[in-house]
Amino acid sequence: MSLLSIREVRKSFGSNVVLDRFSLEVEAGECVVLIGASGSGKSTLLRCVNLLETVDDGVIELDGYDITDPRVDADGVRSGIGIVFQAYNLFPHLTVLDNVTLAPIRVHGVPRDVARTRGLEMLDRVGLAAKATARPDELSGGQQQRAAIARALVNSPKLMLLDEVTSALDPELVGEVLDLLRELKTDGMTMLLCTHEMAFARDVADQVCFLDNGRLLESGPPSQVLENPTEPRTQEFLRRIRL
Repeated sequence: MSLLSIREVRKSFGSNVVLDRFSLEVEAGECVVLIGASGSGKSTLLRCVNLLETVDDGVIELDGYDITDPRVDADGVRSGIGIVFQAYNLFPHLTVLDNVTLAPIRVHGVPRDVARTRGLEMLDRVGLAAKATARPDELSGGQQQRAAIARALVNSPKLMLLDEVTSALDPELVGEVLDLLRELKTDGMTMLLCTHEMAFARDVADQVCFLDNGRLLESGPPSQVLENPTEPRTQEFLRRIRL
């Protein structure tokens, strides 16, 4: 059984259909990379998986549990999913450690000392233990994004969702974040991520999925989708992104 199963999901905003009968299976330990033009539905898909958006139709199952059931405990589901956006979304008035531990303490009721111990472990994991007492504006962009990843990891999620996490970074800072994602993949973390970093997708992804107008147009191993795509629309997209 797949860790994440997305079946015939439909999502629209008014008359704009953003996800059109979208289906995808993600196995435990897999890194699945979503590619496609802006507006193709990638970010909306991640938001639906994390229950930040409600699907209009279809089913999303996490570890065999239907998380699209309207009776579901959304906070309970989110505690098993880590999500990182392209904007760091760190609270500027809090220290890095307080940013990482805020949700476990306030939302999930984790005792403060337990949360802080776990938070320090995660900051050490992402190479930021020495910055625990710093404020976000004292960090580089790459360090802030790694802090955001530490915040997502602190609850030991089953699944990580990452939405263009390097797009807001200066080019010289992109590598340090991608190196961390490579380490997470090596450690067995299941990841579903959107990126325009084709070299990263080629090296790390188990599966690459090309989205077009809310549909999964083509999917397969990186060697097939990125090097020998069969769909003309995929070929066109890759030609443009490589220019």
